[in-house]
Amino acid sequence: MDIQERLRVPDLAEGKWSLFLDIDGTLLEHAAHPDAVVVSEELRTLLIDLEHQLDGAVAFITGRSIAQADRLFHPLKLRAAGLYGLEHRLEPNGPVEAAGEPDDIAALAAEIEAEFAGSDIYIERKGPILAIHTRAAPHLLARATELVDRALDRLPEGYRTIPGNAGVELMPLEAAKGAAIRRFLKITPFAGRQPVFLGDDTSDENGFEAINEAEGVSIRVKPRGPTQATYSIDSVADTLAWLKQQLCRI
Repeated sequence: MDIQERLRVPDLAEGKWSLFLDIDGTLLEHAAHPDAVVVSEELRTLLIDLEHQLDGAVAFITGRSIAQADRLFHPLKLRAAGLYGLEHRLEPNGPVEAAGEPDDIAALAAEIEAEFAGSDIYIERKGPILAIHTRAAPHLLARATELVDRALDRLPEGYRTIPGNAGVELMPLEAAKGAAIRRFLKITPFAGRQPVFLGDDTSDENGFEAINEAEGVSIRVKPRGPTQATYSIDSVADTLAWLKQQLCRI
């Protein structure tokens, strides 16, 4: 949907709905380094209240690992899909279905780390996913993208590159937020509820498609162009304000 056609996000109708949340750029402002973000007590309390009021039907759908999300939001441990759905925790405080780092991705990561040694680029190794963050060095984004695109020729089939707002990621094809959302929608407490998903980046588009298929509410934060999301919100602050408003309506 073109930016001129998107609608401002409405209040949700009263009734049962479920909530899927991206983290970075949606609940938290981006930082030059992923570990530099800070979760406020206000946000932590908001999520705790939403989970309680929605009978547990709240899940993180994030490119971060579940372990990273847990450290950020400690002691809160929501249901979650990490690494774009390569990790899952289907119950709060339950076991995590984890994903390891293949040897070929480890070797590629080492090469790229050597290439950008001494620069402000941060290379994040997330099991089978390799993320190159260029927020602190935007002039190197083109080179980073070139390196991961070229790597596709030497890796086994089944990988893709995903450009982002401030970096690029290499990941397996099965890493898809939409697939993670569909999995949650089949289980309690999400089944039978209207799904809502908030995200801010290219990697969230697959999730918006899944939500639209389920006749849910898809919302992109700070949209910069065409998107599958039906609605838009201007900022992280506006996202939190909207969530608080919906909490009062549950």
